[in-house]
Amino acid sequence: MLTHITIRNFKGFDEVSFELGDRVVLIGPNNSGKTSSLQALALWDIGLKRWIEKRGAGVSPKKRPGVAVNRRDLITIPVPSANLLWRNLRVRESVKGKGTQNIRIEIIVEGVSAGKAWICGLEFDYANEESFYCRLLHSNGNSERELLTIPEQASDVRVAYLPPMSGLTAMETRLDSGAINVRLGEGRTAEVLRNLCYQIAEGKDGLQRWHLLATQIKDFFGVELQEPRYIAERGEITLAYKHHGVQLDISSSGRGLQQILLLLAHMMVNPKSVLLMDEPDAHLEILRQRQIYQLLTDTAKENGNQIIAASHSEVILNEAADRDMVIAFVGKPHRIDDRGSQVYKSLKEIGYEQYYQAEETGWVLYLEGSTDLAILRSLAKILDHPVREHLERPFVHYVLNQPRKAQEHFYGIREAKPDLVGIAIFDRLEVSLPGDPNLIQSMWKQRELENYLCSKDVVLEWIKATAESNSDGPLFAREWVKIMTDIITELESALETLNKPSPWGKDIKVTDDFLDPLFEKFFNKLELPNLMRKTDYHVLAKFVAPENLDPEIPEVLNAIQQVAEQAAPRQTNE
Repeated sequence: MLTHITIRNFKGFDEVSFELGDRVVLIGPNNSGKTSSLQALALWDIGLKRWIEKRGAGVSPKKRPGVAVNRRDLITIPVPSANLLWRNLRVRESVKGKGTQNIRIEIIVEGVSAGKAWICGLEFDYANEESFYCRLLHSNGNSERELLTIPEQASDVRVAYLPPMSGLTAMETRLDSGAINVRLGEGRTAEVLRNLCYQIAEGKDGLQRWHLLATQIKDFFGVELQEPRYIAERGEITLAYKHHGVQLDISSSGRGLQQILLLLAHMMVNPKSVLLMDEPDAHLEILRQRQIYQLLTDTAKENGNQIIAASHSEVILNEAADRDMVIAFVGKPHRIDDRGSQVYKSLKEIGYEQYYQAEETGWVLYLEGSTDLAILRSLAKILDHPVREHLERPFVHYVLNQPRKAQEHFYGIREAKPDLVGIAIFDRLEVSLPGDPNLIQSMWKQRELENYLCSKDVVLEWIKATAESNSDGPLFAREWVKIMTDIITELESALETLNKPSPWGKDIKVTDDFLDPLFEKFFNKLELPNLMRKTDYHVLAKFVAPENLDPEIPEVLNAIQQVAEQAAPRQTNE
C-alpha cells in the first residue's frame, strides 16, 4: 500500500506532499491538481519500471547515470512535448555563480508492504521534446548525501490508470494489453470496454470471474450480460446483454451501466494493483454514486486493490470523509480530518441534492457520520436482516450527534416533500431527546456505536487477519497477537488506575479513550504508520460473531426497516 507522496516541479505543482491510504478520494475545484496528482503517480511508476528494466533494483552507481524515458512511453500521460510535464514549462534555470542548471521533477513515494515501511524517490531530467532521463533520488535531494535504492517492495507495485467513460464505439477490434493501456491513457475508453470484458472471460478462472461480474451488473441494473465473443473473420469482439428478454448490443446501454462495467472490469483485470481513477462517479446519478463507492471499496478489498480516486461528487465525499481518506485540493493539498472543517462545510453547501434524494427515497436516515452507516451495513449483513436492501442506497444525512441539526434538516426538506419520513439514531446523550411527532429519534444505550464492536476477541481477530494479509504466514500473525495482547493488558491496567470505565463496558467513549491509544501504541511498537485510525473502526464489525451481538442491534435495525417501508418514494414511469 502506498502511504505518502511528495511531488516537486510537476505540471502546476511547485511542491506538494500528502498522505495516502487504502482508499483515497481527491476533491477540489476544476484545475486544482487532482488529475495531475494521479499522473504524477503514473509517471513515478513508469520511471520505476524503466529503471528496473535497465539497472535492476540495486544501489544507484555514484555517477548516477539515468535511464532514458521516451515521451511515447507515457501512455497514461499523453503529451505532444516532454516539457509539458514541467511546471510552467521551465526545464532550466540560471543560478548566480553557477550558470544554467536543470530543473528536475521529483516524485517520492512511501509505502508499506509485507509489514515493512519503504521509500522510493525518483527525479526526472529534461533532455529534449521527445525524451527525458530518470534517476534514483538522493535521500533528501542533496547530491552529497547517500543515494536511495529501489526497495524490493516498491519494485512489486503495480499502478493502473483509468479515466472516466467516454462513450462506446459501435464496433471494437481485439487488442492486446499494451494497446488497451495506450487507449486508456489517452482517454479513449470507448474503444476498450469489450476488450477488458473479453480478457476477464478468457483469462484464469474466466467463467467464475465472468459470472461474478455479470451478477454484479444484474444486481445494479436488472440486465443479463452475455459472454463476450471474438469474431475471428472480422477481428472484432462483441458484447451483448438481455433486457426484458430482448438481446441488445452493449452500445445500446446507458452511460451509467457502461461506466460501472468499465470500473469493475478494470479492477478485475488489474488485481493487487494501485488503481488511479479519474471521476469514477461520472455519468452516475446521486444514489448510484453512493452505491458504486460501496461496491468499489468492497471489490477493492476482494481483489487486493488500493484506490486513489479524483472526484467532484459530494456523495462520494460524504461516504469517504468519515471512514476513508479525503485529500482536499484547496490551497495546498491536505487531508480533511474533521467533518466540521471549513473546507468540508464549503463543499457540502454546494448543490441541491438533499431534496433530490428525498424525492428518490421518501425517507431519510440521520446518523453521526458515515462510519455509523458502514457499521450498520455490516451488522445487517451479519444478521442477514432485511434492512440490508434499504441500507444499500439510503438517503442519509450526517448530523454530528446533534438532534437539533437533524430536526432542522428534516423539516427543511419537508417544506418541499411533506410526506417525508425519517429516523435519527444518536450516540448516548446526557440530555433527553426532544419530542417530535414526525421524526423518530433514539439513542444507543451504550456510549457510542463502536462500543458494540469492541471486545478483546474482535480486536485480536482483526489483528490476525491484518497480519496474515501483510506477511507470509501464521508466525507473523502470532507475533502481532502477542504484542497486541500485552498492550491491551497495559491499557486495561491504566484505565483502572485512572478510575475510568472498563474498555469492554458500555460507559467508556471507546474510540477516544481506548481504541485510539491502543492502535497508536501497537503500530508504534511495530515501527509502522498507524494503519487503523478512527475512520477505520467500522471494519471491526465483520469480526463480531452474530451470537455475541447485543439485542439492541436488531431492535434498531427493525426500527430503520419500519421507517423505510413507510416511505413514499417518487413515482416514476419506469
